[in-house]
Amino acid sequence: MHSIQLAIWAVSLLVIVALLFDFMNGFHDAANSTAMVVSTGVLKPQQAVAFAAAFNVIAYFVFHLKMAATVGKGTIDPAIVDHYVIFGALVGAIGWNVVTWIYGIPSSSSHALIGGLVGAALAKSGWGLLNWDGLLKTVAFIFVSPVLGFVLGSFFMPLVSWMYFRTPPSKVDRCFRRLQLQLLSAGLYSLGHGGNDAQKTIGIIWMLLIASGYASATADVPPVWVICAICRWGSARCSAAGASCGR
Repeated sequence: MHSIQLAIWAVSLLVIVALLFDFMNGFHDAANSTAMVVSTGVLKPQQAVAFAAAFNVIAYFVFHLKMAATVGKGTIDPAIVDHYVIFGALVGAIGWNVVTWIYGIPSSSSHALIGGLVGAALAKSGWGLLNWDGLLKTVAFIFVSPVLGFVLGSFFMPLVSWMYFRTPPSKVDRCFRRLQLQLLSAGLYSLGHGGNDAQKTIGIIWMLLIASGYASATADVPPVWVICAICRWGSARCSAAGASCGR
């Protein structure tokens, strides 16, 4: 990746825009992990937000930064990345997230960001510099993810129903609360979210820093301050989730 001359204020501004996208992502995805435990009364909204935020942060110490690497290097040729591409991708993804949130349309922030990157790359250099291997995998899982969720949900719902076939609903509810199964599932969901979706913004900032010469292209991991900034922002993302949940 070639290095461009970019003032520190311009890099800082784009980092802020990236964090804004990360915050908007909370309206879309992080609310999923808090809605169940709040609606069933297992946790109060404030407790659920803190619970989800904690597991989003823990995920950074559990999972490797593979998603960040995919976004940063596996979608478009890093050689064409500059501040225009990053800005176009972020604004496009933020705009789409706002529209789908307003109208309540389930939509993947991951695919919105990937689409923003591809659109900005096409506008700058055409089709030749797209990473087709990474993009085809991303497109494939637009279809694989809901099908896989459907299959697993279709399996586990009858399984649990038959396990408690002769048990009164009130007793089942108390059992699930006492065993903290809802907290377990919500915690695992937040852990997976922190290890997957939350890394998108790390990849974008990492790509920007490499393009502007503020990070090494040969490094295996982004600068520590990027990871710390996103970890700290995880609480704000989950607060956004709480706002979305109560909307």
